[in-house]
Amino acid sequence: MTDDELLAELGIDLAPKQVRARTPREELIIAGFEDIVKFREEHGRAPQHGEGHDIFERLYAVRLDRLRALPECRALLAEMDTHGLLDGDAGDAPLDDDALLAELGVDATPDDDITQLRNVRSATERKAAEEIATAQRCEDFDRFKPLFDQVQAELEKGIRTTRRFGRDASIDVTDFFILRGQLAYVAEIIGEPIKAANGQNDARLRVIYSNGTESDLLRWSLQRALYKDEGGRRVTEPTAGPLFDAPEIEPDGDYLETGTLYVLRSRSTHSTIAAHRDLVHKIGITGGSVERRIAGAIDDPTFLLAEVDVIATYKLLDVDRPKLERLIHRVLDSVRFDAELTDRFGKPFRPREWFLVPLPVIDEIVQRIENGTLTGMKFDRQTASLVPETVI
Repeated sequence: MTDDELLAELGIDLAPKQVRARTPREELIIAGFEDIVKFREEHGRAPQHGEGHDIFERLYAVRLDRLRALPECRALLAEMDTHGLLDGDAGDAPLDDDALLAELGVDATPDDDITQLRNVRSATERKAAEEIATAQRCEDFDRFKPLFDQVQAELEKGIRTTRRFGRDASIDVTDFFILRGQLAYVAEIIGEPIKAANGQNDARLRVIYSNGTESDLLRWSLQRALYKDEGGRRVTEPTAGPLFDAPEIEPDGDYLETGTLYVLRSRSTHSTIAAHRDLVHKIGITGGSVERRIAGAIDDPTFLLAEVDVIATYKLLDVDRPKLERLIHRVLDSVRFDAELTDRFGKPFRPREWFLVPLPVIDEIVQRIENGTLTGMKFDRQTASLVPETVI
């Protein structure tokens, strides 16, 4: 027997099977059901409704109900339904097409049906929106309410202004924004920086809202929400009293506020600090207000776990903040306050931004920053003055 005769004897049909081309509508239905099948295989159950479940699970549950209610979909997906997902109840009150599309985040036109999805948000966008929407009650809002009251008063007086988010898309701790009609304050970074899916660094933020709620969300999610919100705005820092203003910048122009240089004195009862209180100073730069920067100083090793007094502040414009801070600390490195302290958990730490330097020298440092002559200077402990590095 020939090969063909043998195969025919065995009942094997050699005629090529006709594969029916699927319509775009059918392809979309199949793709949607594959997501549901994948969920069933990962979680061991069908997706369920309810606010206690992840938003994507709820969307899959809505989609599954709709597929169960459409006979043509059940017929199309029968071979794929190895878990019997389509055999369940379609729900007591099935959604119509428009309601289903709204549940899925789709902008529908009158001709749309369940398979003609247009303007569907990506999973990442839906996740970002969910993070913004799930704000919880802020238990320690009393700590932050004075900040919101102050910012609101400064906005009303014109001390602060708002500008459309986008020209400067950075988000830092102590920044204020307007999001969905609420003032939003970036209180702190939670945990360690993380690597986002796009390869860039990201971080989870604690964001407090003026309505007494808070959320912990990724910096990228907050940026995305501010971009999407037509009313999203950045709240600028107070504009009064800039010290280092570039001469080419118009007073009313759209200049970049770099931050504030501040000088602090500690109220710590530590023996070394108490004995040299008039000399021990912290010199730093913040992108926000000094008041917000030192809030909670008594619990922060950066501020020696004690309240502080603000000795002086200087507004910076168009200055590289990290570079300037490094320069100041390098000039004063020889008189850096070097003492081991213990935090409230008994863990030792050494402060890095406190210096044994008299106020007149700090005043000279500020003057030299203003006229551009600080580079190349060092503090001489013998003469208690600034001298060129070559002299030491």
